[in-house]
Amino acid sequence: MKALAVGALLGVIVAVVALGFIPFGDSAHADAMSAWQPGVGGDLITSINPTSDNRQLITMIDPRTRVLAVYMIDGATGEVSLKSVRAFQWDLQLAEFNGTSPLPREIRSLVEQHR
Repeated sequence: MKALAVGALLGVIVAVVALGFIPFGDSAHADAMSAWQPGVGGDLITSINPTSDNRQLITMIDPRTRVLAVYMIDGATGEVSLKSVRAFQWDLQLAEFNGTSPLPREIRSLVEQHR
């Protein structure tokens, strides 16, 4: 029951934050809203991106805790769905991942060879 209440509260908070940032109207406003920007109180960084199917993709980053959360809001129903949450502090420790050649270590080696 406690988990349900916490989930509902989180949903309400996300909806309130999202509704404050969801672009309505002209495309210039929508383009500006898709850029990363500080969230409410400056604690969160958010990105709002409209999708082609009348939904909003919301990405929120908490730089203090280094956690990323992704939500989808249905424009017709207002339903908020949590899609993913990830603590990324360990991701940032990788020198490379899923990269293509030349990899960062290969570039570094080339630069060092030409010094």
